[in-house]
Amino acid sequence: MDKIIELEECPCCRGNGMLIHEGGWSVQVECADCGSHTVYVEYEGEEQKRIAEEKVAMLWNIGKVIKANISE
Repeated sequence: MDKIIELEECPCCRGNGMLIHEGGWSVQVECADCGSHTVYVEYEGEEQKRIAEEKVAMLWNIGKVIKANISE
């Protein structure tokens, strides 16, 4: 059984974070409200994908995000 990945509220605006996969090779967490996000973490295959998801979730949950500006 897969481990459930829990995401804290956005450290910038308290919005909801979402796991975003890019082209089947990388993942990040992004805020649905303000657009703040973690770095992308690349992966190959299902095992690395799960590890990458856990890494970006950990970065998000400790507040290591790139804050989006309104003009971006």
